[in-house]
Amino acid sequence: MALKNTPTSKYSRIRVGITLGDPSGVGGEIIAASFAQITKLAQCVIIGDRWVFDKFVVHRSPFSDLKFVDLKNIRHKTFSFGKIKAEYGKASIEYLDKALELLCSNEIDCLVTCPISKEAIHRAGYKYSGHTEYLAQKTSARQVEMMLLYQDLRFLLATRHIPIKAVPRALHTQTLCQAIMLAYRSLRSYFAVSNPRLVVCGLNPHASDNGIIGNEEARIIKPAVRRLKPTIRHLDGPLPADAAISKAKDREYDCVVAMYHDQALIPLKLLGGYTGVNLTLGLRFVRTSPLHGTAFDIAGTGQADPSSLIEAVKCALECTVNLKRA
Repeated sequence: MALKNTPTSKYSRIRVGITLGDPSGVGGEIIAASFAQITKLAQCVIIGDRWVFDKFVVHRSPFSDLKFVDLKNIRHKTFSFGKIKAEYGKASIEYLDKALELLCSNEIDCLVTCPISKEAIHRAGYKYSGHTEYLAQKTSARQVEMMLLYQDLRFLLATRHIPIKAVPRALHTQTLCQAIMLAYRSLRSYFAVSNPRLVVCGLNPHASDNGIIGNEEARIIKPAVRRLKPTIRHLDGPLPADAAISKAKDREYDCVVAMYHDQALIPLKLLGGYTGVNLTLGLRFVRTSPLHGTAFDIAGTGQADPSSLIEAVKCALECTVNLKRA
């Protein structure tokens, strides 16, 4: 695959595939808005529907160096932004499948995915809770975990997109150990942290106050920490989530292990706004995404902020380079 854009950064040889995500969302807009910046960093290949993408290029200078894999899978006459449709869910999955083909044929080195709609892909017949689960299944990955980042603040999610009431049942000492170990190895390989320092959050308020508020810390989390202590030198917890996150914000830890989705997402959104990144651990390639959704309410209006996508590209490049050096 010949690429026209010639970036001059230290990542200039890295080829980044960027999927459009749900065509009715903000994916095309944030790619167009960030295009000039990200193509200075690396070689970029966009995978999606060119007709949809071009709607965001009307008021910009033409992208003469644009490399686009056009699947032409959107009907023009009925298209509109901000709509949840099976057609759009199917299209977003097709972009992912094409990206996986390019990865398998070594035509791209890493993947950045713009947001998809879980409801739209469900309407299209795909019973996955998101990118992470779909990519794990398609690549036969034995274990995948979700790491969320803002600058040097990193979170590993022990559970992902499940109801709060299901979280205690989903936590097990063995799987928690596996998740922590994957985070530890990934900090070394993806971020070149030689001796990662990790802290594990408690599930309950005050990390249960020694069993007064729940027993998951004593039954599940403490045994996991004890089991891994001989391997991971700097591993603490379970600590109350507020204390653990505060310490990590002050750079006392390289990663916080959160027990459930919002335990990580709320501080990330408060601190990072629109610049957070989602990184999938456990795949054979680096995959990142912006830390926001399809934003159907503003899709097509020109209001979408590309900052998170820019950071996702930078993160993918950093991790890919570090993996190549390892």
